[in-house]
Amino acid sequence: MLTTSKNLLLALLFWPLMLSALPQENAVPGGVVILPLSPASSYKPKASFDDKPVLVVAENGLWQAVIGVPLDLQPGTHQLEVDKNGQPRSLTFKINDKQYPTQYITIKDKRKVNPNQYDMERINRERKRIDAALQHWTETNEVDFNFVWPVKGRVSGLFGRRRVFNGEPRQPHSGMDIAAATGTPIQAPAAGIIRGTGDYFFNGNTVFIDHGQGLVTMFCHLSRIDVKDGQPVEQGESIGLVGATGRVTGPHLHFGISLNDERVEPRLFLPAQ
Repeated sequence: MLTTSKNLLLALLFWPLMLSALPQENAVPGGVVILPLSPASSYKPKASFDDKPVLVVAENGLWQAVIGVPLDLQPGTHQLEVDKNGQPRSLTFKINDKQYPTQYITIKDKRKVNPNQYDMERINRERKRIDAALQHWTETNEVDFNFVWPVKGRVSGLFGRRRVFNGEPRQPHSGMDIAAATGTPIQAPAAGIIRGTGDYFFNGNTVFIDHGQGLVTMFCHLSRIDVKDGQPVEQGESIGLVGATGRVTGPHLHFGISLNDERVEPRLFLPAQ
């Protein structure tokens, strides 16, 4: 009877942690890998990949690591480092190959492709602020993966595409572009805290939302920002309006998701549209 009561107490304690479904898993560069670690009735373990802390939540009665896979990670076997009560161990997982297509884009503002020295000084300053937002870690056990679409519209730019601007190769597309008219409201995909806003050289007017444990969403090219740094937001709350600021060819929302400071496929967190 004592054992039954103890198990019931543990179930009640961890019940809030078992409400959120996990994102879809796709073991490719830019994808998400989910690894079970230990029973959720035990102490929460810590996990890291590539020396970066990894999100760990309780789901289906287990502590599970939700790993953001780097876009440039080579296919093959990799290791997750786990520490439980000071006892380290390694778990292996396999990454499959994925070849992303190439997208050719013409930008009228040539400085947005080949910035001058003044632009580069600005870009380098802004990079520190962007990195700080994407690397922010808020310790919590309750992470909501049940995202809603920030705007409804046609997906005009796929995640992971290798981009060529004015004939010059650049970094792969680290988010998903959703075409929408200027002034269309953008809603928070899940509850969180605003971890930075600003007008950036490439990204234009931008908002970052911290959802906990290194899960951060990014919204770029806004025409207007309606939130402030440190402000809590609820799912569905408006954070700004679609625009065409920064490096763009027309009005749209660049929606990015960062997990353990790696940009991952947003579709893995979204319901079918």
